[in-house]
Amino acid sequence: MKNWTEIYRPKKLEDIRGQDLALAHVKKFLKEFPKKKALLLNGPPGVGKTTLVQVIANSMEAEIFEINASDFRNKDSLNERLKPALEQASLVHKSKIILVDEVDGISAVDRGGLTEIVKLIELSNFPIIATANNAWARKLAPLRKAMQTIDLKSIEDSIAKTLILEILAKENKKLKPELLDKIVKSARGDMRAIINDVQSVSLLGENEDVEMNERNKETDIFHILKQVFQEKADESMLSLFDKTDMPLEEIALWIEDNIPLVYQREELAKAYERLSRADIFKGRIYKQQYWRFMVYQNILMSYGIAQAKNYNKAGFFKYKKPDRVLKIWLSNQKNEKKKSISEKYSNKVHVGTKRIMQDFKIILPILKNPTVQKELRLDEEEIAYLSRN
Repeated sequence: MKNWTEIYRPKKLEDIRGQDLALAHVKKFLKEFPKKKALLLNGPPGVGKTTLVQVIANSMEAEIFEINASDFRNKDSLNERLKPALEQASLVHKSKIILVDEVDGISAVDRGGLTEIVKLIELSNFPIIATANNAWARKLAPLRKAMQTIDLKSIEDSIAKTLILEILAKENKKLKPELLDKIVKSARGDMRAIINDVQSVSLLGENEDVEMNERNKETDIFHILKQVFQEKADESMLSLFDKTDMPLEEIALWIEDNIPLVYQREELAKAYERLSRADIFKGRIYKQQYWRFMVYQNILMSYGIAQAKNYNKAGFFKYKKPDRVLKIWLSNQKNEKKKSISEKYSNKVHVGTKRIMQDFKIILPILKNPTVQKELRLDEEEIAYLSRN
């Protein structure tokens, strides 16, 4: 099944919403070229930086030459690919736009690449537009001096909801308003993340309340995966997992599902072997309560998997959220409400919480009584949970 983010990617100028100011700036830049030779679009992931350039190029009937800065291992390979594109006119289109995507990723591979881009800007016969998730990072100072920087804002919740409702209507699917609100709120303006989460929930066939407050953790895990899978193994890897609140069990799911995107053959076998050893230590931790083994689990999942590769992996890899993670969220949300209700009832009737949870179906009619709910001081979400069961 095709990804909704691709199916419903904006194709015309009127499809772009919530970025009117940025759209006007880009149009002005292209109209006044070569007054300014390069533009830097800055904004968090999922706000539509790349799509905006692609749509404008399409509306102008201009050729778009697109590269991802992370794909180049050094400045020589960047020069070899980019310089000819800056000199040669399009064979079939009236004009040409050079798009350098994810420019903040190039410094992680080769710092000389940033200087090389600045040099190439001066040589270019065509407008250059670069994108960055954080253009104000110190390492991008040379680019900011050579480029005009335009900030794209996060998509407003009201706009995001309208777009999602349109997509759901086209897909003949429905989503509970409160669930849509949670998904939109947790994504904080990342339209791509909102569409992905909505599609995931609809595919699971679940319309329960889902705890969707994991977006910060996801942002962290993407950076962690990039370091483990693509960069040289060193001691700094040992503290990587301290940068996210995500438990090791969930990190393991992310690693397991994304290893094949980057590793091949012997590397793949080594990485999975080390992940399996980490899982053995996890079993010993839970079975025998040997919490000191957690350090070995951590080492194998971070440094061990990083060291399994034969060389640093330059390039852009689209890491994905494991489907099992969303299923875990669904399950945890259900259990969380059930447990909180059971604890409140347990305190009133002086029976253990574990016993209440075991007999939950038996006492459910009692718990649905409004008087009992008021006595237990159940909140709206707990009452809603009871009404669905």
